Amino acid sequence: MKAFVFSLFSVFLALSGAGHAAEPVNEAALLNPRPARHLSDYHLFINGAAQLPNVGVMPYDLATPLFTDYAHKFRFVYIPKGQKASYDDTEVLHFPVGTVLMKTFAYPADFRRPDKNVRLIETRLLIHQKKGWNAWAYIWNADMSDATLSVAGATLPVAWRDTSGHPRGTNYVVPNKNQCKGCHSFDRAFTPIGPKARNLNHVFAYKAGAENQIQHWVKAGKLTGVPAHVPSVPRWDDASADLASRARAYLDVNCAHCHRLEGPGSTSGLFLTWGTTNKTHRGIMKRPVAAGRGAGGLDFDIVPGHADQSIMIFRLSSNDPGIMMPEAGRTMVHQEGVAMLKEWINSMK
Repeated sequence: MKAFVFSLFSVFLALSGAGHAAEPVNEAALLNPRPARHLSDYHLFINGAAQLPNVGVMPYDLATPLFTDYAHKFRFVYIPKGQKASYDDTEVLHFPVGTVLMKTFAYPADFRRPDKNVRLIETRLLIHQKKGWNAWAYIWNADMSDATLSVAGATLPVAWRDTSGHPRGTNYVVPNKNQCKGCHSFDRAFTPIGPKARNLNHVFAYKAGAENQIQHWVKAGKLTGVPAHVPSVPRWDDASADLASRARAYLDVNCAHCHRLEGPGSTSGLFLTWGTTNKTHRGIMKRPVAAGRGAGGLDFDIVPGHADQSIMIFRLSSNDPGIMMPEAGRTMVHQEGVAMLKEWINSMK
């Protein structure tokens, strides 16, 4: 199992401070098809501004996460008492009804000091209700005392200084209800994307000490059916890891929720899940199904040794709504991610 301690939880610990008693998680509200008006109504946090989770709510992270305009993310999962998720070797873990997956998007004022002046933007909830998964976005108010439901979405200006000290900014997009459905679709059913075993199989800095997440979930009585060998993916930016594995992990989490046989992008014939072995399906010397502006006058999705001739790089490098990929979830180009993918393609023979 891959051992890597993530820094984001160190930020979480620095923010959290001392906790205090809180009401238990409001399971009735979670199961109600009608969403609560405020995030605090669910009692998922002891201290929302500090992202300090309530009892029974576990923090977690992904080895390679989805890129969202450089936002920092705090992830949590609540599985009802006495219930367990079951293991799946390739897809998202099977979570019982009553489970909620939480993801808070945040921006420190200065990325060189990620634990200072952190602005919480939104918290997204994926709730497994009796009729299936449901998604709700909650936008944090100015003093971060609570977050309010936003079904229609919103556009919020954000600004920060990056790790080099340069000023950055964008108009951050909180998705509306229908936009959530665009990505979270598997065989036409709404489903989570990130918490797959391969992306959870790494060491996480829990408050009680660092531990492999899969093992931690098993010990906590929240995961069953785990085999002796669990697959893992590397961090996309871990320079010590295999470049091809880093690239495929990046495409797996950023693109494969659509670009797979069961996804909305299945008609493209481009399948980017971690387990895809067919080189043509992975885009290598594959012609696009439909040419047009999105192809940029180029002939193949990936041209080995020539990133600048590859449609994949052209689309990932664009902010034009008629060209860019992914189509939703970002307003900025992930310069570092694209640079890594260029290096990978240029290294191909």
